[in-house]
Amino acid sequence: MLIPELLALGAATCIATSGMLINELQGRVGLFRLARWQMTAAVLMTGSVSLAIGGWRSLEAWHLGYLAASSLFGIMIASTTYFAAIYSAGARVTALLFSLTSPFALVLGYLVLGETISLQQAAGVALVLTGIALAIDSPGAGNTVATTSGVLTRGVPLSGIVIGIVTALGQAIGNLSARPAMADGVEPFTAMAVRSGLAAIFFLALTLLPIRRLQSHEPFEWRSLRIGVAASFFGTGLGMSLLMAALEGGNVGIVSTLSSMTPVVILPMLWLRTGIAPRPTAWMGAVFAVAGTGLISLSL
Repeated sequence: MLIPELLALGAATCIATSGMLINELQGRVGLFRLARWQMTAAVLMTGSVSLAIGGWRSLEAWHLGYLAASSLFGIMIASTTYFAAIYSAGARVTALLFSLTSPFALVLGYLVLGETISLQQAAGVALVLTGIALAIDSPGAGNTVATTSGVLTRGVPLSGIVIGIVTALGQAIGNLSARPAMADGVEPFTAMAVRSGLAAIFFLALTLLPIRRLQSHEPFEWRSLRIGVAASFFGTGLGMSLLMAALEGGNVGIVSTLSSMTPVVILPMLWLRTGIAPRPTAWMGAVFAVAGTGLISLSL
């Protein structure tokens, strides 16, 4: 296996690690506090890289509107619902639902940009949907949540599934919104710094509003802050760096497919964390979802 492919698998592993870390914060850190931590850490990391490599020189004024729209849908909305989905449905199911981003992007490209959908891409969408249904609908294949008293296994709540779908849709719209700016040559870390910076300002501004539900009432813990920042480092910092490096020297379709291996990679992580082996249907569903993403990505 070549270096780009290994980097892409590393990116998938980092994203899975980020999801596992976020899962550890359930009941300890509110959604909006976690979003503030994550976006602040993300803009500091990606902004530093952009400054180091001179990426800001690739940014023009007209790019900002597209990146702002991408930040609104892909980060302000999708990141919040992503955290909520992990809290509600668990890291495994959320990773599976996030694989809907590719089918959503495909459909939006068809509806908005007039792009065509090939038979191979349609088969990929069907595989993704089959994999998700197989992994979520199987009897007893519920969400596994670690508690202070042991491990509690419960069914996946419908609200968690809906929130996960909203996350994938928001991410797809965010990707579509950023496409004109990225096609014009905006440096990826600079684009991410702008998107996360606008989101950080948004989430910080929410603390000024006199709305009780937007405020953080749980006690502050340094350990939780470290976990939140670590999740941002693995998901946005290291994961994004590995993905960008893989795309620089590898085939886009192959790299995109391997970097989407998160639903598979996260299963052994959960096994080690909880001591409970995932059901066969969980493995089959994850493999189907990744295979479907591969059919979509390799046809681009």
